[in-house]
Amino acid sequence: MGSTRLRRPLAPTNAERARSIASRGGQAAVVGLNDTQRIVPLLHHVHADGTATLLMPSDHALLDAVRQGPRSGLPAMLELTDTAPVDLREPVRALLWISGWLVAPGPTYARRLALDIASERPRPGLLDLGHGATMLRLRPGSAVIADTEGTGPLAPAELQAADPDPFCLLEDGWLSHLEDAHPDVFTSLARHLPEPLRAKPGCRIRPLGVDRLGIRLRVEAEDGDHDVRLGFESPADDSEQLRAQVGLLIGCPFRGAS
Repeated sequence: MGSTRLRRPLAPTNAERARSIASRGGQAAVVGLNDTQRIVPLLHHVHADGTATLLMPSDHALLDAVRQGPRSGLPAMLELTDTAPVDLREPVRALLWISGWLVAPGPTYARRLALDIASERPRPGLLDLGHGATMLRLRPGSAVIADTEGTGPLAPAELQAADPDPFCLLEDGWLSHLEDAHPDVFTSLARHLPEPLRAKPGCRIRPLGVDRLGIRLRVEAEDGDHDVRLGFESPADDSEQLRAQVGLLIGCPFRGAS
């Protein structure tokens, strides 16, 4: 008889994961202008097609570089760092790089962009536009995502066609609450881990992420960190379905993990 292989749980696509990272916001930095410089904007917002709006101090040297650069824009890359919802020893769980060209929109267009962003996700920093802060726009040419699910390139059209995960803005609070108030959940989920992981010295199970297709765990052990995805029986589209799917994982010991 042949050996039975565990089916790898389904995961969101590269584009869906990238849209979720962009929607969460995370930490942002403009990189690639030289070998060492990392420029952190006052505020950033990534739109559905990968276009990014950045708010910079009006006296920042980057603004002069953009204005004095090519009319097509100054080549640059925006790096978004996605961190775990709980205090892990290795907190970074994903990186998204968007490469393109920085341009400086005119005052009227900049105000319209600020209003568009405020209608989608209000932020007090937008009120500083024109009062010590100036807007830049990154026109995307390509993007790359890297996380424990994989690494892959993305075109702006792929980002625009994908939807962010329905729980991407809720998972931080939900997973933090689970770890603080219901640590027994992770004790129950541990039985789905491959035996070699469960047997590792100093093994500690931590929440890493959740999406419509499954929950991700971080196994912190003495020999390093190991990330595992536990797939749901069926996709979850709302909070009630999410609770039901996690309940099935807690109560059913026969699930595959990656």
